[in-house]
Order: sequence, then C-alpha cells, then structure tokens
Amino acid sequence: MLQEAKDLQLNAVSELVEQLRDKDEITFKAPTGSGKTYMMADLMNRVLEQNDDIVFLVSSLSKGDLAGQNYSKLCEYQQTGAFPHLNPYLISTELSGEERLYIPTDYNVYILPRDLYRKGGRLMQGAMDAFLQEITGCYSWDDRKEVLLIKDECHIATNNLDTLSDTYFAKVLNFSATPNLRRGQHPDVEIKSTDAENAKLIKHIVEGEETDTVGDAINKFEEIKQNYLDLLNINPCLIIQISNGEQGVDELNNLVFPELKRRNLNWMLIVDEKKENGIKSETTDKCRVLPVSKWKDYAKENTSGIDVIIFKMVISEGWDIPRACMLYQVRDVHSPTLGEQVIGRVRRNPRLLDYERLSPQAQELAMTSWIWANIDDNVRKTLGVRLWDEPEDITNAIRIHTTRLKPLTKKTGFDLEEFLSSQPNVSGYSNIFDLYKATQKLDNAARDLCYEYIGNNIEKWWRVAEHAEKIEAESNRYSCDYAESMELTTDDAGTPREVSFPVTSSYVDNGNYVSISDWVWRKKDNKDKFSFDSEAEREWANIIKDLVSSDVDGTDDRRVGKRVITGKQNPKRGQVNIYGETEPEKINPAKKYLWGKNFLLNSEIKFEYCLGGVHSSYPDFIMKDSFDRIHLFEVKSVRPSNTTMVPFDPIAYDVKIEELKRSYKQASYLTGYFFYIPVYNGDEWHITQLANGNERNMTLQQFQRFMKSPIIKSGG
Repeated sequence: MLQEAKDLQLNAVSELVEQLRDKDEITFKAPTGSGKTYMMADLMNRVLEQNDDIVFLVSSLSKGDLAGQNYSKLCEYQQTGAFPHLNPYLISTELSGEERLYIPTDYNVYILPRDLYRKGGRLMQGAMDAFLQEITGCYSWDDRKEVLLIKDECHIATNNLDTLSDTYFAKVLNFSATPNLRRGQHPDVEIKSTDAENAKLIKHIVEGEETDTVGDAINKFEEIKQNYLDLLNINPCLIIQISNGEQGVDELNNLVFPELKRRNLNWMLIVDEKKENGIKSETTDKCRVLPVSKWKDYAKENTSGIDVIIFKMVISEGWDIPRACMLYQVRDVHSPTLGEQVIGRVRRNPRLLDYERLSPQAQELAMTSWIWANIDDNVRKTLGVRLWDEPEDITNAIRIHTTRLKPLTKKTGFDLEEFLSSQPNVSGYSNIFDLYKATQKLDNAARDLCYEYIGNNIEKWWRVAEHAEKIEAESNRYSCDYAESMELTTDDAGTPREVSFPVTSSYVDNGNYVSISDWVWRKKDNKDKFSFDSEAEREWANIIKDLVSSDVDGTDDRRVGKRVITGKQNPKRGQVNIYGETEPEKINPAKKYLWGKNFLLNSEIKFEYCLGGVHSSYPDFIMKDSFDRIHLFEVKSVRPSNTTMVPFDPIAYDVKIEELKRSYKQASYLTGYFFYIPVYNGDEWHITQLANGNERNMTLQQFQRFMKSPIIKSGG
C-alpha cells in the first residue's frame, strides 16, 4: 500500500479520536472502498488501548451478511496483532427451542446485525435491555462501562436502536459513504473521493457513451480481460444491473442473454427468489453445485471463474468485490440514478496492498473502472480533460525528468546482516503477535528491504522483527539525506526517463474557476472554464496565465511562455495545390502555451521526498518558458483547502513545506529545473525558489521580473 494511502487513513482516524473527545455524536464520511472497516477497527483499538472501561456496539446491515463480514475482519485484525485490543463478538438469535437469549458481557466489541433488533424479535424481548443494563452498571457500579454506538452505513435508518440512545449510549459514531444530511449526519471528518483516488485507494471512473449497448460493454470487458489476467493476476468482472419486475425479465431475454450466448464467458444471475416469481438464480459456472447462499462468496474471489454478474436489484451496501471493474446499467428513461453506494462496488483497488510494486501499465489498469449508468450528479463531479488535438505536439515539446529516493540497500557500505549483528539482544517482546505488529508498522521502503533479506528464513524474520524500529529509523535517515539517496528516475536499462503531461486526465469541480483557452488542456465539452482545488491555486493560475502571454522586452517579439503549434496533421502537407500554394503541416493550427495543471490522474510528473516514510510530490503546475527553462510550482496557502474537512494543522503544514524545500533543492540540482513553493496568505505571496541546489526567497514582483529575464538555464 502506498504511504499516501496509509497516511490518509491514519490521519482520518486521529481526527476522529480528537472529535470523539469533545462531541457526543460525530459523523465520518468516506467513499466505498477507502477502508472504512479498517479505520473503524483502528479507532476502536486506539480508544480501548487508553480506556478498557469502554464497550463498542457496532450496528451493521443484515443485508449481504455485512455484519458477519465485519465480524470476520475484526477477528482477523485481532488475531494477527494488527489491533490486539479488540475482542469482538457477533450477536446472534439462532437458538433452538425456548432457550432464553443471552449476550455475554466479557467482550468489548459487539457486532449487531441491524434487523435482529426489531419488533417481535428475540432481542427486543428483553435480551438487549438486560445486556446493556449489565454493561452500563445498572446492577453493579463496580463494573460500570460506557457503551459507544457505531452506526455502520448510518444512512440506513436504525429507528428501533435509536430508542435506546438516551438511556444507554454515551456517544454515537456514524460511518457512511453517504450520510443522511436530513437526519443531521453532517460530516465532522471526511475523506473525499478525490483524496481516496489520489492515494490509490479507489479507482477513477471512465464513463461509457449513453448509446453503448450491453454488447459494447461486453466487448470492452473482453478487450481488457487478458490484460487483467496478465498484469494483475486477477480475473476481472462486469456487473450488469437490470430492472426489477417484468421489465427486468424482458431485458434479460431480449438484451443480455442473446449477447452472452454469443460469448465464451461465464455468467451468474443472482435474484432474491422470495420476491421474484418464476425467476431463479442461475449460472453457467461450476459453482452451481454450491448453495445459492454461497455464490456471492465464490464470485468475489480474484480467481473466480465468473466473468459477468447480473443483478435484478440495486447493488449497494454489503458486498465487497474488488475484482469488479465494470458496471453496466440497462437503461431507459425511467432508470434510477446510481449514487456512491452503487458505483462504489466497482471502484475498489484490487491490488491495494502491493500496488506500489506493479508496473505503470498494471497500475493504470488497476485504477480504472468503466461505468455505463445514470450517475448521480454528486458522483459525476469528475470532469475529463485531454491534451489539444495531436498530443505528441505537446508531449514532445515539454519533457520532464523526475526524481526518486533509492532504498537503503543502495547505500554505500550498508549491509543489513552486519547492521542486525551490531544490535543488542531484545527481550521486551512477549509473543509473536507483538513482533508481527512491529513489522507491520514499517514503511514501504523498510519493509521491502526486510522482506528481501528474510526470504523464507524464520530466524531472520525474528531478528528483523525485534529490530524493526531501528531498521526503519536507519532507512528514514538515509532517505532524508537527499544528497545521497536522491537520483533521477530511470528505465529498466538505467537510462534517465523523461515524462510529460498525460494525454488524458480528470479533475473534480471544486469551484475556484479560471477561464483558460491557450494552455495544454482542453475539456470534453470544449468550454474553457477550469476549476482549481483552492483559492490559492486559482490565484496562481491567473498569475501564470497573465505572465506567459506577456512580452519579455516590451517589443511584443518574444513572450514569456513557450508556445507550440498544435492541430490535426494535414495528410496533404508539403504538396502544392492548384493555386501554387504549399499545403500547411496542420489543419486549423493553433498556438498553445506549454503550461498546465499537473492533474493527478495518469500523471507521472512526481518527485519523491521523505516525511515519516517515502511520499510522492506532484507539483501543481508545470511550465516551459521561451528560454527553454522548466518551472514547477507547488502552491500552498496559510488557509486550509476547501477540498478537505480535516482541521488545519499549521505545525504539520510548516514541517511538510520545509521538507519539500529540502527535496526540491536537491531535485533542482539534479534536473536543472526551477522549483517554486508560492505561499498565499490572502493578501500577498511569499515565494521560495529552489534552483541549482540553492534557495531564494522572492516577492511576486521579483518572480515576475525573473521570468522575463533571459538568464542562463539552471544547471545540474
């Protein structure tokens, strides 16, 4: 898992813990696939580590056995030592005869399938009240505990459980990708879809054309299937959602089945047989020998032979199938709009834990989902962009070297065997779970180093686990010594790589609009209004926009920005027409300035730095000037961005800026580029320039004068 993904989850949990200290009810919003169960477990583990007089009651959906899935995950986290303070129990009413229902009180995390607590059910016949009275000390003040209620998928009403809140629950925590604002579930902490997407927790969306048929979707699936198998070692899955009732039967018989019968694909139809008269779940796969109740478990495995899954219902909460990468909704004018919960079924990263080890081609494939559906406007905030006309005109004209940090194994004179031999014996670990927990805290660079050394040798694993913290500290010391660890990114042959803007990318509409028609990007609708992540980015975009088109010396002969002529290639270029004129190289040529936003999707313009682990910095803007100098801008502000709900931490912010300065200083020396960190305080700009390994502070006016100055290019 990328360090950015780990940090995103850890920071969210830290903020939840802080919020929990001050409020009796908090709401956490995070997109499907971002690891809500993991973060919930982390939250509970941190609280229980500090206070063992806390008990958690987790209300999970009965649908799709989500409660059972959550229970299994929590048991796994506890048994592997990831979150050792959890002691989970799954509440059940499956008792024989007239036996009285009893819930034991010697656990600290109770998973409650929501539908079990209903009128007429055994839990409402006194068992739940008796359990909560005993836990909260109604019978004995000596054993009094506080009960914290977690509502998983809180957008689904829990009316019966809510009647117990004032009596028994000290605090309420709401978890959902789509909290219900009408019930007051306004997010206190939020991981936005763009944050999760940028951290590679969830896939980005590619929308199919509205006119595409089921056959078109299946064609696309067959096109990518072999690549999925070869690059990801996963059999992908296409989910087809059809209507309920008789309309769904018609869609099956007239649209879906005819296409599937022409293909060599295994499919599965899953319906609620209690509601569908005459329609049964069926499949062409060998799993037909299993009970239908087991089909979903089989279908979600990465090696499952099911290629296409058909549902006669809305696919929403309670089913985790990361290998699903396509969703086709058989649509008509009455088709429902699909929101975050449904779309989220095909947005999970199928190779999350080892994503950083994949090839660039495999990474792009793993992070793409294809969707043909009526998508809710709240989901469809992502806007596609592409380079103008012939992309090669731009990508050939602006080429960027990037930098990376070498692992500790590349440090001259370092040998892990010798390092471990020099360490004193450790006797503080009581069991193998403590050691496992220590190894799991290693950052990616240190973990790779250790696993390469360990191989299959259990004695080596034990030695590494005992000294995991020291290995990580040594790895971080080396990574943060940029003069020694930083190098130009190279290809497999060891040749420095050059990258450019991706041909296609996307961004989220966050407001902060600027109209730009002459940079490298164009929108799908050809409109020139672009959105930026913050007020600071918007203001800096305006500054660059005005600067690139300004003249250098007042003669209008030379502009600050480098321009490229782009346009469709003329197939008759160079020929002489009947008028004796030579056909031009381009059809409708246009001049575009070589600058643009470094949109994260598909971008390879990144520079590694070390801050509690190795991270990647993607500068916000890239520009090439008329003197052929490359300028890269990482825009900051003393005000928090409007793209996050995590409170602004000025100390952590300053620490990150200082570390970026250190890394950019060395990157400027290696690449010969000019790096900038412009910081906006709402009234003026404070600009740090890093060039040729040197640091310089500038005002906005000094920066503008510098950009017009034909000084010699920075060298490295």
